[in-house]
Amino acid sequence: MNSLLDFSPFAKEAGAVLAAFWATIRLSAVTALLCTVLGTVLAAMRVGPVPVLRAAGTFYVNVFRNTPLTLVLALIGLGLSDTLGIKVSHDNGVNVYWLSVFGLSAYTAAFVCEVLRSGINTVPLGQAEAARAIGLTFTQSLRLVILPQAFRSIIAPLGSVMIAMIKNSTVALVVGYAEAAAEMKQMFNDYGATLPIFIGFAVGFMVLTLPTGFLFGRLAKRLAVVR
Repeated sequence: MNSLLDFSPFAKEAGAVLAAFWATIRLSAVTALLCTVLGTVLAAMRVGPVPVLRAAGTFYVNVFRNTPLTLVLALIGLGLSDTLGIKVSHDNGVNVYWLSVFGLSAYTAAFVCEVLRSGINTVPLGQAEAARAIGLTFTQSLRLVILPQAFRSIIAPLGSVMIAMIKNSTVALVVGYAEAAAEMKQMFNDYGATLPIFIGFAVGFMVLTLPTGFLFGRLAKRLAVVR
């Protein structure tokens, strides 16, 4: 019974556990930025007036939304890096970090795109017509009129996407990136798959995700668009 409630592995591996969660934070923070930028570009393509760009954006979103993240990361890690020899850096640690960022960003951007597109659809059509009436181009009206309102209306669902992205970062183990899931696996190998290890890492991820949800919830209330 005592072994089932033994948290001593965390005392022995405290430095490694903290380093692993710091690696998760670094991965999630950069991915959040890149997937938001890419998702915004994809949303602009999907609502834009150019048929080719609309088709390309739709194709991208449909492919990545219906492909498991494990396969996306495996394609990037094994296909691009190992098979084609495409590397960001000669340092393996830096290389697997950026491969994980690119794979997770490409996957999450599809969901950011759909959330943002739903926000764009909430902006009254008259706003876009007024922008065109005063001479703004499509890009200008999107940047100055539509997207600011759309982002304010999707803060809460965007927060849900980011929380899912933080949890999905555990799949970066496929590429070989040593984040929290990799450390948990190593502790399983060293100490066995005990309940305290499960609980400890679950609490660690809650420490990352709960404040994120709280922050996006507060922002959603504060920046809500009154129509």
